[in-house]
Amino acid sequence: MLQRPVESAQYTSFTLAEHLEKAGIAASIGSVGDAYDNALMESTIGLFKTEVIKPQRPWRSLAQVELATAEWTDWYNHTRLHGEIGHIPPAEYEANHYLTTTKAQVTANI
Repeated sequence: MLQRPVESAQYTSFTLAEHLEKAGIAASIGSVGDAYDNALMESTIGLFKTEVIKPQRPWRSLAQVELATAEWTDWYNHTRLHGEIGHIPPAEYEANHYLTTTKAQVTANI
């Protein structure tokens, strides 16, 4: 009997699943015909390679790649304007979201 190799995509991270559940996010991982999370990740990695990795070749050290990755990630989240969310950076959009959806906590007067 010929067995097909198990593809790595069949495995999901329990930690990721727990994080998504706590955040109230429905995971598309494992649902049939729903690969939006994979497409987003592949698109982001493609942008990173096109904007950072390929233009700055040859890399001389791992430290150079790590620094460039940190700088690009900071720019991507805090400076880049995203058209689908009102031409603001993703970090600003997320902060605004939590400001408008988070319930005020009760504090005790001591």
